[in-house]
Parts: sequence; C-alpha cells; structure tokens
Amino acid sequence: MASHSPKLTDSVQLPSQVDLTKTFYGVGVVGLIASAIGYFLNAEQFFYSYLTSFTFFTSFALAAMIMVMIHHITKSSWGTVLRRIPETLSSNFWIWGLLFIPILFGMSSLYQWTNTEYVMDDPIMLGKVPYLNEPFFIIRQVIYFGVWGYLGYKLHKVSVEMDRTNDWGLTSLLRKVSAPGILIFSLTVAFASFDWLMSLDAHWFSTMFGVYFFAMSFQAFFPAMILITFWLHKKGLLKNTITKPHIYDLGAWFFGFTVFYAYIAFSQFLLIYYANIPEETLWFYHRLEGSWAIITYSLIICRFVIPFILLLNRDKKHSKTLLIVASTLIIVMHLIELHWIVMPVLHHHGMALSWLDITTLLGLGGIFMGLFFGSLKKHSMVPVNDPTLAESLDKHYHQ
Repeated sequence: MASHSPKLTDSVQLPSQVDLTKTFYGVGVVGLIASAIGYFLNAEQFFYSYLTSFTFFTSFALAAMIMVMIHHITKSSWGTVLRRIPETLSSNFWIWGLLFIPILFGMSSLYQWTNTEYVMDDPIMLGKVPYLNEPFFIIRQVIYFGVWGYLGYKLHKVSVEMDRTNDWGLTSLLRKVSAPGILIFSLTVAFASFDWLMSLDAHWFSTMFGVYFFAMSFQAFFPAMILITFWLHKKGLLKNTITKPHIYDLGAWFFGFTVFYAYIAFSQFLLIYYANIPEETLWFYHRLEGSWAIITYSLIICRFVIPFILLLNRDKKHSKTLLIVASTLIIVMHLIELHWIVMPVLHHHGMALSWLDITTLLGLGGIFMGLFFGSLKKHSMVPVNDPTLAESLDKHYHQ
C-alpha cells in the first residue's frame, strides 16, 4: 500500500471484554431447552414457531452472503471496511444447517402434502407430487445448505487468508467464486423459500415468491448492519474506520431496498388480485380476515410508508437516532411478516401468539449470534490487507 494512503488507526480485534459469544450461547441453550419442553406440550405449535424463527435468522445470513458476492464481482470499495461483518454472518452455514433437522422431523405437522390420503383425493396436489415429496424435499435441503455452506466458508476463508498473506491475487479467486455463486445462490434461495414457506399452503403458488423473500430479507439486512455498526461504535470500536459516509451508504441501501421490497410485495398482490384465481387469492383472503388483517395493514405502514418517509430526505440518513429507530422497526416487522406468512396455516381465524414463538427466537437467535461472535473474535474485524481498503478508508462526501 502506498505511503500516502490512509491507514487504519483503530484496533481491528474484538476485545475480550465485549466478546458476547458465551452469553449468546447461554441464551441459545436455555431457549432451545425451553422450546424442547414446548415440543412435548404442543408439538404442532413448536414446529411452526421453530420454522418462523429459523427462517428469520437464516434470511440475514443469506442476505449477507449475496452482499459479499455483489461486493466482489463489482470490485466495489465503499463497503470494504464493513465487509468482514457480512462475511462472518454467512460463514457458518455448514454448522447452522444442522439446526434445520427439527424441521425435517416436523414435516408431517407442517406440510399437508406429506399426507398421502389428502394428496390422493386432490387433483391439484397430485400434479405437484413429483416436486412435493419427502425424499426430494430432504435432498433439496442438503443441496441448499451444501451450496450455502461452501460459499460462506470459502468467501470468509479466502478473505481471512488475504489478511495473513497480503496476497492481492486472492481477490481474483473471490470474484471467480462470486460470479457463479450469485447464480446458484439465486436459484437455491428461491427454491428454499418455495419449500419452507410457500408449500405450507400447498395449493397456493406465486412465481414471484422467491424474489419477494429475497427482497424482504435484503431490506432487513441493512438495518441489521446499521445496528451492529452503532453497537461497535458504542463500544469504542472502529470509530475511525467505519465512518459517517459508510453509515450513510448503508442508509441509502436501506432506503433503496425499502422501495424495492414494496414494489415486489405489491406486484405479487396486484397480479394475484387481478387474475382472481381461487387457489391464489385464498392465501391473501385468509390474511385479510380477523386479526390477521391488522398485521397486513401494519406491514404496509410500518415496513414501507414510515421508513420511506423517514429516509427520503438525504440529511436524515446522517441521523443516528432516526437510523436506529427505522432499523429496529424494520427488523421487528421482518419477524412479524414471517409470522404472518407462516402462522395463518395453523391459526386460521386470527393471531394467536405462543410462548414458543419467544423461546425458539431466543434459542436460535442465541446460537446464531454466538456463531457470529465466535468467528468475529478469531480474526480481524476489517479485511486489513484488501487492495481496496485504502480507497474505502478515504471515502468522503462533499456535504
């Protein structure tokens, strides 16, 4: 790196006093034990709550992975100082995938298409048997987590190796992994969303559902990045490395994908409303009945209108308080929206919150964040020898 280039002035190691690995693992274990007790009390509710919580955390790791790959193939420099966070979030899929196993055991509770008698009496379901059958479902999950596990591990490992070796040639390897990785990732995420969420109501189908799941996940990812960044700053970490312009960029991405999410979600609704095919419209009809309608309308207001208005003004993207409020709102609404997708299949007549919704969230969340901090503390929090680091550190705006 040239001598006139800006240099890192922050410590890039996570100090042991702010390492929350053991704390999160503790919360995770307690939450999973409580959830296991809940399984024996109400197995059906357990599986639906577990699926909602698992999908919630997985969506952040998936969004983090696509962000890293986009970063590499575009040779972008703006987010180099931030990149280790999404790399770390998506690096543990090979472990995280093991937590999908309870859902495989709960297939008969979650998915009607596993009931042979039900399928045989339904001509629509008979037509879906080549895809919706248990052996093929299990095979697909192995493929998904195999692909994500490899991509997440490889992108993180090579990036960390560049820290150690200072071999800038590794950037071309990262691009070679990312280019086909994005294509394979797109297909696996779309089909995973069909399998986990859309097939809960096996009659319903939407060709836009894969993009819809991606859009809602990606919109929620940027608020998560903003909150992690502010947490690091609060602990006195990376204050001179991740600066206001970087946070502004996260806010701009957040705003952009708020609009994209709304566009995709509304387009899906409009096409189904316009076509007026019973198999398609019933899905929305059930979510406009009873107390589910409250969530439906609150999604429009809280997941689009409020963040859109808050972030529309350029200067507002520099406001720490406003970004924290908007980010927290979107992450909460992301969880609520997944609950709104999953739970009406179990609770047809309206919202019915269960304590298992909380224990599975704490259990899986504790393990997810424990894996994150466990990986983060082992390596530098910034890709210290990346060739684009100096440009990223030098980032500025004429404000």
